[in-house]
Amino acid sequence: MNFARHFDGPEGQEDMPYLLTPGPLTTSRTVKLALLADWGSRDVEFRQLVKDIRQDLLRIAGCDDSYACVIMQGSGTFAIEAALGALTPQKGSRKKSLVVANGAYGERAAQILDRIGRPYERISKTDTTQVVPEHFVHLLDDDKAISHVWFIHCETTSGIVNPLAELAAAVKLRGRISMVDAMSSFGALEINMTRDAIDVLVSSSNKCIEGIPGFSYVLVKRHLLEASAGQSHSVVLDLFDQWKGLEATGQFRFTPPTHALVAFAQALRELEDEGGVATRLKRYRRNAEVLLQGMAEIGIRPLLSGNEAGPIIQTFLTPRDSNFKFEIFYEKLRARGFAIYPGKLTQRDSFRIGTIGRLDERVMVRAVEAIKAVLADMNVKDMMPRDL
Repeated sequence: MNFARHFDGPEGQEDMPYLLTPGPLTTSRTVKLALLADWGSRDVEFRQLVKDIRQDLLRIAGCDDSYACVIMQGSGTFAIEAALGALTPQKGSRKKSLVVANGAYGERAAQILDRIGRPYERISKTDTTQVVPEHFVHLLDDDKAISHVWFIHCETTSGIVNPLAELAAAVKLRGRISMVDAMSSFGALEINMTRDAIDVLVSSSNKCIEGIPGFSYVLVKRHLLEASAGQSHSVVLDLFDQWKGLEATGQFRFTPPTHALVAFAQALRELEDEGGVATRLKRYRRNAEVLLQGMAEIGIRPLLSGNEAGPIIQTFLTPRDSNFKFEIFYEKLRARGFAIYPGKLTQRDSFRIGTIGRLDERVMVRAVEAIKAVLADMNVKDMMPRDL
């Protein structure tokens, strides 16, 4: 399919749809161009590039010298399992973890702990419930065996943003270790690990930094990393061994995603050129505002209210009109140059539209126009949600 006639935006997305998703994302032309060169993984220039990336990630996260950055090959879930497998209490110990979930990605952390045989408790809230300290502090006060608390910053299931600083403060006040999935928030929402006493954070290359898929990373208190030697359930996902290799030689234990790392280095430069995290957040917020306003005019309702939904991804309730079929809607919208995501909710039929990546409000205006045209083409008139 030829998409060229649909793309005349400032970033030159000439031949493929704009990715209105939570990742992979639309990237800049210069990030794409960075992929054209081949780099040797043992070359001094490449090792310096990896070192610079690790330092930049720590700086963006507000880390002081007590933190380390470990890059892992693979998607964000690889880093999640690496962190959980290295840092959480072992089977047979008197300690355990607490997973606070309000969506599929919190539940995934619990699934990993279950699979690798680590002791844990779980609190499961609905995907429209913002997690607050009151949901779990009573467990920390009553159960001294809980030593680690895992929660999500932006739960991509719905786009809801949990109050990171408040959650971390509640964990710190009770002397526990906080572990944060910042997969969809890092690089856009403010995070300061030192100030907020966050012990562990995971994210990946293809989210708000606007790189491409290929690797993920764990930012972690150095003393926790040092204490994790020999604790991992996996050779490939051994966080301590990966860190020791990077520290000793600047090289990865196994073949690194060279092209993804070089593209990410370019994406980091572009983040700084844009004005840093705060400026990027303004662009994403404006994208979300334009999208939400346009969808409201069409009559399609968002899942979350304005004070719950973050600027990362918006979830919309599926119209009850019998002519609406998501796969047809998706393909027709993609033919007009915009790729979206299906819903990931367990309770309400929905679809998701991302507002991150190398997009601006002009792209979002065109996306709304395309949605309106597709709905008309499908003869969808009743926009009320299916379950109301």
